[in-house]
Amino acid sequence: MSDLTGRRVVITGGGRGIGRVIADRFAAAGACLAVGVRDAGAVSAVRADFQATGHDVLAAPCDVTEEDSVMAFADKIIGAFGGVDVVVANAGVAGPIAPLHKINTADWRHCIDADLNGVYLTFRPFIPEMIKVHSGNLIAISSVTGKRPLANRTPYAAAKMGVIGLIRSLSLELGPYGIRANTVCPGSVDGPRMDAVFEAAAAADGTTPEQARAEHTRPAALRRLVEAGEVADLCVFLAGDAASAITGEDLNVSAGSVMY
Repeated sequence: MSDLTGRRVVITGGGRGIGRVIADRFAAAGACLAVGVRDAGAVSAVRADFQATGHDVLAAPCDVTEEDSVMAFADKIIGAFGGVDVVVANAGVAGPIAPLHKINTADWRHCIDADLNGVYLTFRPFIPEMIKVHSGNLIAISSVTGKRPLANRTPYAAAKMGVIGLIRSLSLELGPYGIRANTVCPGSVDGPRMDAVFEAAAAADGTTPEQARAEHTRPAALRRLVEAGEVADLCVFLAGDAASAITGEDLNVSAGSVMY
């Protein structure tokens, strides 16, 4: 585990799911942490939940699909911390599951707004502060779907592929200022969402959830899903000094389901 004592870290979507696990790992590594929470009404509960685990975290509303919301969030964090060392753009949505010609424009735009435009909006207000000090670290959560086709998930795939291109270009822009930018590409992450997928697949095919899971994980080299903590550990590594020469990369955490 990298020692991130005193590093000022921002994570969007950090109140639940993978984002919460990422936040917990950064807190355990000693980071001074701020998390963005989409539901403004849940901010107090998220803050209390972190405090119950012994971590004093700055939680604030942040809807990455709304520019004003992100700007207000960034202003609050920069004002409180005096600057930021690491930004993890984690917030996103799964998007619609349907053939392209059956996806309505509103659903398409919402997915692109959350999963691609949200990364742009998240990073943009923090970059000038990083340029001033010639130091910083940007980490975007994409997906292995950003590297391989996935039928009936076109807006999600397009957004996640876009994130990889965004980060590669951004690393070239910011490298002269000592700022690194990388993408983390998780495979299927074990948890309630994948359990629901397996249950639905089993019901449709007349099999069992266990059989559906085995079929899904069969192509992966390790024959298993990914743990959220494994995704979080890579983020912490990328934020640390041991990764000081790594930038512009899109790194898989996929149990060997994608190797490029």
